[in-house]
Amino acid sequence: MHTLADPLRYAARNYAERPATICGDVRLNYRELTARCRRLGGALHGLGLEIGDRIAILAANSHQYIETYMTVPAAGFVVVPLNTRHAEAELAYALRDSGTKVLLTDVDPGGLADIVERVISIPDDYEVLLAAASEIELGGHVTEQSLAGLFYTGGTTGASKGVMLSHRNLIANSHNWTAFAQPGPEDIKTVIAPLFHAAGSNSVISSIWSGGVQLIIPKFIPGQILDLIERERATQTLGVPIMIAALAEEQHANPRDVSSVRMVSHGGSPITTEVIRRAIAAFPGAEFAHLYGATETGPLISGLHHEERMPHSDLLRSCGQPVPGVEVRILDQQGQELPVSEIGEIAVKGPNITQGYWNKPEQTAAALKEGWYLSGDVGYVDENNNIFLMDRAKDMIITGAENVYCTEVEEILHKHPAVLQAAVFGIPDAQWGEAVHAAIQLRHPAEAEELIAFCREHIAGYKVPKGIDFWDKPLPLSGPGKILKRELRKPYWAAEKKQVR
Repeated sequence: MHTLADPLRYAARNYAERPATICGDVRLNYRELTARCRRLGGALHGLGLEIGDRIAILAANSHQYIETYMTVPAAGFVVVPLNTRHAEAELAYALRDSGTKVLLTDVDPGGLADIVERVISIPDDYEVLLAAASEIELGGHVTEQSLAGLFYTGGTTGASKGVMLSHRNLIANSHNWTAFAQPGPEDIKTVIAPLFHAAGSNSVISSIWSGGVQLIIPKFIPGQILDLIERERATQTLGVPIMIAALAEEQHANPRDVSSVRMVSHGGSPITTEVIRRAIAAFPGAEFAHLYGATETGPLISGLHHEERMPHSDLLRSCGQPVPGVEVRILDQQGQELPVSEIGEIAVKGPNITQGYWNKPEQTAAALKEGWYLSGDVGYVDENNNIFLMDRAKDMIITGAENVYCTEVEEILHKHPAVLQAAVFGIPDAQWGEAVHAAIQLRHPAEAEELIAFCREHIAGYKVPKGIDFWDKPLPLSGPGKILKRELRKPYWAAEKKQVR
């Protein structure tokens, strides 16, 4: 197994004069990209950091982001990609929990600057540092088991968890993606999803290793993206369903020449059949692929090839088969493997599985059992080992490919003096897959708008309830006294075939 230094080294030797990244007016070949990475490594070592120190990045997509994502781990440090949609309090928690020393950002850091030892602005400070730095050889301070990144995902107890991914985990995922998508040096990958998100960073390493071009999109504007795809003759993209839907709608309204696109992959949240059909019509020459994964799995677990060939097949509901190198089992409540077609919890094993959660041994022990990651997702496999998702055992909503943990939102709602009881759950939403919804019993009168505004002060906008049901009696409880969310969800999901989208 390798480290993140190896794809950079391989690309420098084999693809030196081939284009590597396109970001606005900046075009870098692999000789330039890898030299910049070596200089960034030199600059970071010049800051007096110790091996294993955490370095966070809070920024839009850019070639500097890709350089940081690759170089920080390759130079012996740990990269901490931060969600640009998070509220300052959430970002502050991640910085403090990880013990981050340096923050690279393209926005005003505000109070976050007080948490770290140094802030490096992108692009100004960043480019000054690179210009003054000497190149170093990357990879000398790490092994495949070294921690490469901390990826913060929402926590079921209200606090985020730092998912620890090693060099081995990320390199294994790149091999899995390469086996699935077969990228090559002639490919031009349009990076439309944010790089802090698994859908954005999933193929960064494999693109470098295979000598392809990454066409980097700082801001998702469908028309501009389609113009770039037409101009640059892009061949691949990977996005969350709402992005794929938006691109399809724009392409139908204002057609471009997208005949160069050979693969459109989507993941992060379920996608509706209608969106798939319209997208297939918008990109008639492309293969469509559905990906299933989790931050804890680096992220790939499985993939379904050629959705365009099965628009009316029941297999379209599947997440496909496990990618090479990954093993999946369906377990009952006692942890025993279930036979084909029986529903249970999805467990995953492979070299891509997380080392655990940063500073959270109890949650790590609960999620990792004898090398298996217990996903919390409920589903089954068919006779061909295709995975079908049915529900999520974990208390989580996926809205627009962002994870929302219900307890985190409930904790905020309960801080409002008018709220006596609150339960948060997901309901079907045609645009976002699921929408955050709340059922509330009030202590004294309050309006929905007031509670929604209160939430916006404390958490990211995508976590804020889009609707609220008010109850004039206690919420339904189970025997042990837990709120029966399945009863709250039932009216909204009555017309759906499964309780997750």
